[in-house]
Amino acid sequence: MISRLIVAASVLLAALWLPEPAAAASDAMLFRLYLPDGTSIVSFGEFARVDDRVVFSMILGGGDEPRLHAATLPTRVIDWARTDAHATSTRYQWYARTRGEDDFQRLSDEVASVLNTILQTSDRTRALAIAEQARITLAQWPRQHFGYRQRDVREILAVLDEAIAGLRAAAGVNTFELALVAPVPDVAIEPLATMPTVRERVAQALGVAGLTDRPAERLSLLQATLGLLNAEAALFPAAEAATLRRTVVTRIRQEQAIDARYTDLARRVMTDARRYAGRARIGDVQRVLDRIPREDARLGRKRADVVQALQVSVQAQLDAARHLRLLRDQWAIRRTLYNQYQRSVGAQLLQLVKTQPALEAIRRLDGPPPDTLLALQSQLQGGAERLERVRPPLDLRAVHDLLLGAWRFAENAVAGRYQAARAGNVSGAWEASSSAAGALLLLGRAQQELRTLLEPPRLP
Repeated sequence: MISRLIVAASVLLAALWLPEPAAAASDAMLFRLYLPDGTSIVSFGEFARVDDRVVFSMILGGGDEPRLHAATLPTRVIDWARTDAHATSTRYQWYARTRGEDDFQRLSDEVASVLNTILQTSDRTRALAIAEQARITLAQWPRQHFGYRQRDVREILAVLDEAIAGLRAAAGVNTFELALVAPVPDVAIEPLATMPTVRERVAQALGVAGLTDRPAERLSLLQATLGLLNAEAALFPAAEAATLRRTVVTRIRQEQAIDARYTDLARRVMTDARRYAGRARIGDVQRVLDRIPREDARLGRKRADVVQALQVSVQAQLDAARHLRLLRDQWAIRRTLYNQYQRSVGAQLLQLVKTQPALEAIRRLDGPPPDTLLALQSQLQGGAERLERVRPPLDLRAVHDLLLGAWRFAENAVAGRYQAARAGNVSGAWEASSSAAGALLLLGRAQQELRTLLEPPRLP
């Protein structure tokens, strides 16, 4: 019984290998994206659905090596039932033309090998395990291979099932496992898409330009279409070519005019928003933000992406204005403390400023005269101790430390220069020069940071 079924299956496998006529593998694989009105757009190669968009390559020019243009459309404008059905048919037919028969032949060889193993083994339990594993592989094959020759596979499965049933009986197995694999729906074969003519390419490009909701893509596609018309004008009657060219040029100019109007809107809105935000006028910035939808409506709501980006930018200016207002309120609270600090250290700061020419001379190893150095020593003496007794506000602590450091460096520079001049010690003069440079650096930083803190906060 088992031997008879195995032989029958082998004969069936041999009879099923009927090669289909092959097509030129060099032909382009084309897909159709169907629109709700029944028209379609040819995609060169596979298209891809990404979130709410479909991405594909349009054919705009060229001969054997067509010139492609990347395009996207909202998924809502595509008739997906027809598009998916055509895509399934296309993939099936291309698989059948290229790899289908080779893959099916390998499957046939594998099944024949399994059947031969079953025939030769005397261990019915092992033969049953081999047959059941072969059945699982065979049942899954159509789903993994675009449904190719699945009717033939079903016939093989039927023979294999009879063999498995006989093996179960021979092995004394009374239980069985039921492994269900959903069949692949039969593929409805549809005509393959063909390379569109130049006239069809122009029509499809204009159709996509009218459907896309991305202005930059629309303008790019219109410009590419104009290039196609200029290159292939000889294929159209002169009047028709002129009309098409006029239509495309008009649409390009309309898009460019809309872009210019929205660019001007963005410039005006951002200028106002930045000016008001720099003055912490929160209400005025809010009014600029509220103005954007009205301006967009006046322009016909043609650039949703520009408007969205503009609203985000103005909202950022509004946030900055609120933060600036908070900083200015904080500054107003602390301004009295800042002014008190400035009065408490004003004399010492002025003294250091007056010593800058002398410190510059010490830094350059160019004086000043000894009597000037003695006078400066007297003027600077005790200043650091007086500064240490000052208790600055917490946020002025860093400035105060800079000022104190500058004073000590200035003392060291003056004393060091005098001692170097007295002993004629060049090394000592260089050490004094380094101290003078440090005093000038710290004094400059202290002055700058103090000015910043005493002025109202500003936007960067």
